[in-house]
Amino acid sequence: MIAWKEYERADKADALLMSTLSKEHHKQIEENRAYIKSLAEVLLLTATQNISQRGHKETVDADNRGNFLAILDMIAKHDPVVKKKMTGPRNAKYTSHQIQNEILDTLAEMVRASIINEVKESEVFSLMADETKDLKKKEQISLVLRYYYAGAVKESFLHFESADRLDAAGLTHKIIQVLERCGLEYKSNLIGQSYDGASVMSGKHSGVQARIKEVAKQAFYVHCNAHCLNLVLVDTVKAVPQAECFFALLQRLYVFVSGSYIHNKWLNIQKEMYPGAPRELQRLSETRWACRHIACHTVLDRLPAIMRLLVEVASENSGDRSIDARGLLAQFDLQFIGLLVICNKVFGDARCLSDMLQSPSLDLCSAVDLVQALVQNVQAYRDESYFEGLWREILNTAEKCDVEVEPTSKRKTKQSRWLDGHAVMSSTGERSEQSMDTFRTSIFYPVLDNMLSELNRRFAKPNCEIMLGIQALNPSSNTFCQEQALFAFASIYECNTDDLKHELHQMKRILERKVKSGIQKPSSLVELTKFVEPFKEVFHELFRLCKIAIAIPVSTASCERSFSTLKLIKTHLRSTMDDDRLSSLGILSVESRRAKSLDLDEFVNRFAANHNNRRIRLK
Repeated sequence: MIAWKEYERADKADALLMSTLSKEHHKQIEENRAYIKSLAEVLLLTATQNISQRGHKETVDADNRGNFLAILDMIAKHDPVVKKKMTGPRNAKYTSHQIQNEILDTLAEMVRASIINEVKESEVFSLMADETKDLKKKEQISLVLRYYYAGAVKESFLHFESADRLDAAGLTHKIIQVLERCGLEYKSNLIGQSYDGASVMSGKHSGVQARIKEVAKQAFYVHCNAHCLNLVLVDTVKAVPQAECFFALLQRLYVFVSGSYIHNKWLNIQKEMYPGAPRELQRLSETRWACRHIACHTVLDRLPAIMRLLVEVASENSGDRSIDARGLLAQFDLQFIGLLVICNKVFGDARCLSDMLQSPSLDLCSAVDLVQALVQNVQAYRDESYFEGLWREILNTAEKCDVEVEPTSKRKTKQSRWLDGHAVMSSTGERSEQSMDTFRTSIFYPVLDNMLSELNRRFAKPNCEIMLGIQALNPSSNTFCQEQALFAFASIYECNTDDLKHELHQMKRILERKVKSGIQKPSSLVELTKFVEPFKEVFHELFRLCKIAIAIPVSTASCERSFSTLKLIKTHLRSTMDDDRLSSLGILSVESRRAKSLDLDEFVNRFAANHNNRRIRLK
């Protein structure tokens, strides 16, 4: 009996001990998980804000240990769990750069997984790619996916991939390798691809787009429309020598005003002449010509102040500065003001179109309509009444700046007798008088005509079945629901035309019934897709065609935006980071909304499953 009681007492003690150990073990795991979450939150903060994590020297006695450790030290002052871990064993702090890479990689994989899940749910998608050199002169390929999901057009950044080879075969291999690694069914679901106009990307026979089309038969290639518009402006200016010299003069003016002495004088003159903050002259971009409108607008708005600045500097007799000012001042004539007014208007329209073409929600059919609207505007500028109003504006601007309006009469040069019997338009070195008719025929019309020619050449979309099919799905188009165009479009993407024919009739009836009940008719392709989406089980083929039409890309502007993020991540102080860390930081920064909404409990579970050599238990 005594032995039995002792056994019961011992058994209760063991049970109490096991319970205590279990509670301590559970408490330890919770503390470890909370600590790992804190590390992940700090790395997420630094990644989404594009600030560096590591310092040059991270020892305890260092003055600057880096942002990551500095933020953790601050948190440790308010969080006892973090303080306990930071002051604990050195091999269990989990603050080394290897652990940072593992945490960043796990977070990036979670963001990438959410994108891939949306793409798989959408089924069809398009690929956009562009390449650039980072700070270490290494080629980085930016990959972006475009698809329809939850009533909206999505353009999601996927990956930065370093390119060892820059030929078509090497770039194609890299792109396909990333798609396969992400588990995407590109052979059947890739319906579009968009790159710039480089021959290695756009080549019809052996370019990247041709090689990808060999494995993904439905991948329709689209030359980036924003890039096409940029080329239109470049070729227009090069075709008119006066316009090319005009922009060279603007750049020379920017360089002159940027000097320290001139710049201070420029700011003081503006404060005297204009209310508000002074404006800065804009440097001309060689890659974004539509942004040159800002430079033209600033010079036109501040032209009287610029003229006063040049006159004052020229009268100072201060050597090179005065000579440069006199040279610039001599070029500011009626022709310069005329070109300034023209480029301000034409480049302003082009900039508006450029901004619209870079919108992720724009579809290809709407992009064509916007380009046609620009063509109509430029054609309207050729009207005589419009030019007369423009010329009055040029004269008014010239009078405000004390620029000579009427050309001075000069002795007519005698023509050589050797040219008798020949039609001589102009002689070498001769500068035509700046009259209204001369300006209109030699500058104004050539600028407009060359721009129209380039717009029609570069944006001349062939009447292909894909373009006609997209227009037939646009409710604002005259060919909306035209069966012939839709059936040809459907046959390219292997849709059942018999089912599509029945679905079209049913959709028209439902649409008419909804409109009669007071619901507004869809006005765009996206709105039509949202209208059909609740009936996607019934209108399966029609809904799939709408998603395909939306997913076909318009431009590679999203890739260009990711390059801006690349410059913020890989700076001079962070130029030694490896490609995996760069790609992880890139997707966390570009897709910051997704990154900030991640479930950190799921992150800890993934990290615990992937991290083999752990010093602290997480489950």
